[in-house]
Amino acid sequence: MNETQLPVETPVTAGEDFGYAGFWKRLLAFIIDWLVLGLLLMLFGMLVSGSMEITGLFARSEGFLELAGILLPWLYYAGLESSEQQATFGKLALNIKVTDLQGHRIGFLRASVRYFAKILSSMLLLIGYIMIAFTARKQGLHDLIAGCLVVNRA
Repeated sequence: MNETQLPVETPVTAGEDFGYAGFWKRLLAFIIDWLVLGLLLMLFGMLVSGSMEITGLFARSEGFLELAGILLPWLYYAGLESSEQQATFGKLALNIKVTDLQGHRIGFLRASVRYFAKILSSMLLLIGYIMIAFTARKQGLHDLIAGCLVVNRA
């Protein structure tokens, strides 16, 4: 596979190899991201629990932490993948990024659709993720739904 970056000005067409990020590389990026998210959630939980305990609102902090456990991963993925870097910390570590089908940066809305479509990829016995290993452009179900690619950086 060619390790070159997807040309920004060239639309992606079937049969061309623009350096799509494969299954194992993406899985490792996912593991790194969940380690980062776990650390962020733990730190956030300690901060919130400590401040709630000091103010006497400790009993109410559990629901707030559950909400943070939903919102933080969404904002992490959608925010970072739609940023100028086009990548989460895991993707940056593996030198890959998220683009639209033409190689352009995606917006926050498309990144959000991609993030929430991962629920469907997970619900189907992870088949939505396993598809990455077998599709021509290394797309998972969530990538197909959102019209995205994950490609190697130059």
